[in-house]
Amino acid sequence: MAKIAQFRFYEELNDFLPNIKKKILFPYLFEGNPAIKDAIEALGVPHTEVDLILVNGNSVSFRYQLNNKDHVSVYPVFESFEISEISRLRKEPLRNPKFVLDVHLGKLAKYLRMAGFDTLYENHYSDSEIAAISLEEKRIILTRDVGILKFREIKHGYWIRSQNPVEQFGEVVRRFDLSANFRPFHRCINCNGLIHKTTKTSVINVLQPKTKEFYHEFYQCESCRKVYWKGSHFGKMQSFIDKFNTSSG
Repeated sequence: MAKIAQFRFYEELNDFLPNIKKKILFPYLFEGNPAIKDAIEALGVPHTEVDLILVNGNSVSFRYQLNNKDHVSVYPVFESFEISEISRLRKEPLRNPKFVLDVHLGKLAKYLRMAGFDTLYENHYSDSEIAAISLEEKRIILTRDVGILKFREIKHGYWIRSQNPVEQFGEVVRRFDLSANFRPFHRCINCNGLIHKTTKTSVINVLQPKTKEFYHEFYQCESCRKVYWKGSHFGKMQSFIDKFNTSSG
């Protein structure tokens, strides 16, 4: 015989729900006693987006087995403020975040690297490769594919809402409270390697004639050896970073 529980999802978790279920209490029909994690994901919400579940007013873990007539409230991950007085479903937010991005987020990867964040991206990564990298290197998955966030073993991940790369960057900065952790121009936007100051003499063979003539301060990626200097593009990049970097003011 089918059982019924009442569910209510809060704030951005409603992004995963159809309109008829957004921001309201609605019935969920089920059989047996499934883990509440499975019920939440059956409704379309990845477990990586959830940080607090209240059942009949009590905080529960993902292992809680759903019962008939349960009243369930589901809240999103609170990355940027403290909720220590209740039982969070995960450890404290990652304060030195590292990311791995899916194939749809190449431009976002460049913006994150520009801001100094350790960001892995390849346009051939499969979902299983991304999941493995996330687990092995403790990286947060950023994705436009909700499905990967439902992998049982994934602990940290975020579904990017916007399709605009600049808006995506703003989303990630707000979501993970990154603005105070910017280290602009410390990572290569090409490969994610670390950038160090170098001498003009050591890179002069790869410079164009006008670059040799007008610029004297150079930086180089330790991994791919790409050379950087503060050309006309630098001001635009700095302005972009300053829009999101609260510590720059």
